[in-house]
Amino acid sequence: MAYLFGATSTTDEVLAGANLRGKRIFVTGVSAGLGVETARSLVAHGADVVGAARDLSKAEGVAAQVRKDAAANGGSFQLVTLDLADLKSVRACADSLVAKGEPFDVVIGNAGVMATPFGHTVDGFETQFGTNHLGHFVLVNRMARLIRKGGRVIILSSAGHRYSDVNLDDPNLERSPYDPFVAYGRSKTANILFAVEFDRRHKTDGTRAAAVHPGVIHTELARHVDPSRIDNLIKQINDQLRAEGKGPFQWKTIPQGAATSVWAGVVAPPEEIGGQYCENCHVGKVVADSANISGVSEGVRSYALDPRNAEALWKKSEEMVGESF
Repeated sequence: MAYLFGATSTTDEVLAGANLRGKRIFVTGVSAGLGVETARSLVAHGADVVGAARDLSKAEGVAAQVRKDAAANGGSFQLVTLDLADLKSVRACADSLVAKGEPFDVVIGNAGVMATPFGHTVDGFETQFGTNHLGHFVLVNRMARLIRKGGRVIILSSAGHRYSDVNLDDPNLERSPYDPFVAYGRSKTANILFAVEFDRRHKTDGTRAAAVHPGVIHTELARHVDPSRIDNLIKQINDQLRAEGKGPFQWKTIPQGAATSVWAGVVAPPEEIGGQYCENCHVGKVVADSANISGVSEGVRSYALDPRNAEALWKKSEEMVGESF
């Protein structure tokens, strides 16, 4: 199958010729990196974007170009407060949006943390699972009534989901040794499973959901990772690529990293991406669970798309947050 776009496609290339005027899009994590570029590219094509950030002063500091592109192209950009590691903040954000009653065409769950030291969210959840998964789980479900028929939910995951399936018997790692990348992998698998189950529950109403792997990009996401570990990982990746007869690893730029989010959100046919894992601006293929975990080779592990796993995670997540959807 030939793909129209690929790993090196940028947001501007993916959105070339698109007219998004009248589209309202919600994006989390707009204070840096992929979130800023996602918002900028969308408003540059006329969309009205509501961006959420934990630190509004930081978000305002990088929003100048977003607002400039919005003003020049008939779009708009506004900021709201959201701390995904605090369910009180998550609920307040969602409830405020619901009270205003303005619908959205797309919700993009872009924010997240990676390989953090062991810790807990305000509500006592392991930091990565609580922030990356449970925060978005509550936010998106509380906002669901605002999503227009035919709308989409895009949740950023990662090839890092290959590090681990979810562990619903010990989601907070209370009885397991803590490895920051295993915990990250669990949260990223949870992101995919959430999209799978949300899609199943809402597709009859015309709303589709998908998970996205943006690629490997230099952003603030890696601030907790020792640079030497990254160097060693890149070496392992290049050894693997060389053995496969492929060229060396290439970092993605931020516009390339954000491209799959906007492709899945507003370009790809909904029936193509619904309930799927997307990467490099196309739907990823299932790979064996024994496949490498380099984070570069394409593909999604079967456990991350397993509908029974997705339903079980949904029920466990409801139990953990004390709320049913």
